Amino acid sequence: MTEPHWTQVLAALLTPIVAVFGSYIAYRQWSTAQHKLKLELFEKRFAVYESACALLGSIMTSGKVKNEETYKFLSGTREAKWLLNDDIATFFDEQIWKNVIELQALDAELEGLPVGEERTRNVRRQGEIKKWLMDQYKVIDEKFTPFLKLSSIGLTTPITESCLNWITHTVPTNVEHK
Repeated sequence: MTEPHWTQVLAALLTPIVAVFGSYIAYRQWSTAQHKLKLELFEKRFAVYESACALLGSIMTSGKVKNEETYKFLSGTREAKWLLNDDIATFFDEQIWKNVIELQALDAELEGLPVGEERTRNVRRQGEIKKWLMDQYKVIDEKFTPFLKLSSIGLTTPITESCLNWITHTVPTNVEHK
């Protein structure tokens, strides 16, 4: 029996090699699509987070509930039940929103109240609500951490995680730029 010519061997191996490369390319495209989906989901979730923090920040800086900020909060957080979970959606609807509306009502009521006991109660209640709202920054961070931490949602690898840790622990953050 004669040995096949090297071109025949190469021709016979070419089809499986092309199939393996094709499979690898298909896998990489699938993997890229999965990462893109995770990134898009992260961006939408972060927008909900920013909407909530923007409302709280607006109230803390001005001391008042602004209609424009409440509209941004409502439109920015309405997707929370689909993007995050029912716990966060309920937290926004039943706790944050309820207190924001009460604060807005108390503020509107305060304008017509004369100095006295009722006005003092109103101001104290507003202070309690503002303090509670300020405390919600930490609560919001805790509720969002599982949804926004890059390592939790699979957007980092152990190598990129160690690089990020190295950068955050070795690069000085208080460098003045001239």
